Amino acid sequence: MSESATPEQRKAQGKEIRKTVPRSSHGEWLPPADRPDPVTLITDQDQDRLQWLVPIRHYRMAESAFTFYRGAAKIMASDLSGTPVTGLTAQICGDAHLSNFGSYASPERAQVFDINDFDETLPGPWEWDLKRLATSFVLAGRDNELDDDAIRAATVQSVEGYRDMMRRFTTARTLDVWYAHLTLEQIMDGLPKKDRKHAAKSSRKARSKDSLKALSKLAEKIDGSFRIRSDPPLLVPLRELPDIVDPGELRSIVDESLSMYRSTLNDNRKVLLDRYRVIDVALKVVGVGSVGTRCLVALLQGNDDSDPLFLQIKEATNSVLEGYLPKSVYEHHGRRVVEGQRLMQASSDIFLGWTEGRRGYQFYWRQLYDMKGSADISKMSAERLARYAGICGWTLAHAHARSGDPIAIAGYLGSGDVFAQAVADFAYAYADQNQKDYEAFTTAIASGRIEAGEG
Repeated sequence: MSESATPEQRKAQGKEIRKTVPRSSHGEWLPPADRPDPVTLITDQDQDRLQWLVPIRHYRMAESAFTFYRGAAKIMASDLSGTPVTGLTAQICGDAHLSNFGSYASPERAQVFDINDFDETLPGPWEWDLKRLATSFVLAGRDNELDDDAIRAATVQSVEGYRDMMRRFTTARTLDVWYAHLTLEQIMDGLPKKDRKHAAKSSRKARSKDSLKALSKLAEKIDGSFRIRSDPPLLVPLRELPDIVDPGELRSIVDESLSMYRSTLNDNRKVLLDRYRVIDVALKVVGVGSVGTRCLVALLQGNDDSDPLFLQIKEATNSVLEGYLPKSVYEHHGRRVVEGQRLMQASSDIFLGWTEGRRGYQFYWRQLYDMKGSADISKMSAERLARYAGICGWTLAHAHARSGDPIAIAGYLGSGDVFAQAVADFAYAYADQNQKDYEAFTTAIASGRIEAGEG
């Protein structure tokens, strides 16, 4: 619809789509006869990774059906490509499971809550993010051994939180939608009194996570100077990399591309970056799905050794969505990630930038520690999981409203629970599919088809 359309016309457009894409149709999931082998989809991603780290990726994915799901975004992207969509697009995360939400520091040093992983981001169907989020709550509830009523309540709440906030955005001014954000203080104010003490403790713990904290955990002082400590295979200084890896090539990612990274920053951030110099670099294993990619941490120093800055330099590869959606307008995958993050987040890391290394490897840069915190899902009761689901749904709605059309999306969703119940039906069916895929994956490990190990 034209940008000149009135709010009434945009709302009517959303309601009209229900005729061709009924909201109840989103509850359907049946694997097609020609569905790709899920294990092959995983191993295809392994081809261009550091092969000595790939078994660690498999090991982490094999821990549970939920950790498998965290690493299986490509499988779900393939499956979602055959599901109903409204045709209303937004910048989407592409991997919006519940563990990819958390807190971090805004440039103003407020603790905000938002999506925090954008490796797969592309413009696409908003429904895909919401279905991935909802399914993650089914899996988390099953991991926590909650009863079925509690699991469904949390799953539905993730969708209703999205619906309710998208409706609120229909009457908000455009700038108010853009500036909207959620702080930890706001979250704590809405908690029952019995939960506030625990939340405040978690907030203090997250606030302490900065580069000084990283220095105490990741570095050691040798001959009067700090350097990154060795903890193979999860943290390996370039000076100690195995013979199968060229440390000079990885070091060049930092040294030769620092100027390119600098050029992607705003001028005021360049002034700040220029006050630091690189002291040491290490390869660091992170997450589940990212294991095996070229992920580095660089220790920089400002005035003295009590003035550190840790930057993460993370390889950016093809989005798992690219086989099913139009290619990004950005040829550089690091830029694709950074621009998508800036578009979806209410506030982003001041050191976000991108660069390219030898052999065409592409990277994005950000701070390693910046008051980052995450919810401990494994200890959540039914009540807490449902509350967290609503918070994640709100957050996802805001991320989509910044780039999509909240009025048209809200018009499609309506005020009832038809869509929420349908997505919950999908989430249950897809959680069962994920369980089957997980069992196929662990069988492939047991048979020796693929290798898994702690490293």
